Amino acid sequence: MEYAKPYLNHEEQADKLVGMGMGGSKADILGRLEQVGYYRLSGYWHDYRQLDGKGFRVGITIDTVWSDYVFDRQFRLAVLDAVERVEIYTRARLAHKLARDTGAFGFDIHEGLPRLSENDYKKFIDKCRSKHRSSREPFEVHFRNKYGDAHDIPPYWILVNTMDFGQMLTLYRGASVEIRNELSSELSVSARVFESWLVALNVVRNICAHHGRLWNKELGVKPVIPKHDIRWHKPYEVQPYRMFSILTILGYLLDYVAPSTSWHTRLIDLLDRRSADKLYRMGFSEGWQECPFWKPYVMDFDDGDGRANESTASAE
Repeated sequence: MEYAKPYLNHEEQADKLVGMGMGGSKADILGRLEQVGYYRLSGYWHDYRQLDGKGFRVGITIDTVWSDYVFDRQFRLAVLDAVERVEIYTRARLAHKLARDTGAFGFDIHEGLPRLSENDYKKFIDKCRSKHRSSREPFEVHFRNKYGDAHDIPPYWILVNTMDFGQMLTLYRGASVEIRNELSSELSVSARVFESWLVALNVVRNICAHHGRLWNKELGVKPVIPKHDIRWHKPYEVQPYRMFSILTILGYLLDYVAPSTSWHTRLIDLLDRRSADKLYRMGFSEGWQECPFWKPYVMDFDDGDGRANESTASAE
């Protein structure tokens, strides 16, 4: 099937939206389209369409849509901040434990990462080698110049600092059962649970890195919720479907990896701009404030009217 939609310039796109019932001045609509593009912004106005898809619901304005867009941008930054802390912590702990047990260059032999298949091991090493050769980081250039005649990949404590999240996940998957269990037990979860969290966080990180819509995303990958830790189930059941579970996982992990962080408070302040309905679509169902992982931070939280549709001037 051929794609038949014609090119429209910004003026024509604005006219189209006005014709579909988008409120607000045409100048404002045109300005937002020029800033971020029709297609990108359409992901945020989709929920405001009429049931037949032919126009917008009464009262929907460009400011309504832009408010969601601005919130999502700020939300992604908050999530990425937490993911970065978890990622760096996991890299550092893996490097320490792997080097301790298998040597600085323990990855040189397949037995150093025993849980990877031969094919996955080869792909992992090839990617590490390729990234090291092309890196312009001063510490990598120094290692190549001084030790490159003997080593085509640097030791673990250097190597992990050039890995992306996916490589780090592969490293954790490939580590011995003993190392996996030791690392996850430091976080008071099983290796199976922690791996599922890393998989989900990798998906979330990629969305953030590519500036994708995140706030009401339903992830295709579901993190495992610990069965035997009652805090995940009573008095509030954490479901692994939407962003609430990811935020709860991040908050839980930050209590271990960055115990002095103000991330929870800053996130709650950001969420306080959302209406109860929009929070619900993120997975914050009734009673979430009683969840033991959130209760200490939400004593003053107002989930009544929300402030999602206030003037967006301050939000930018």
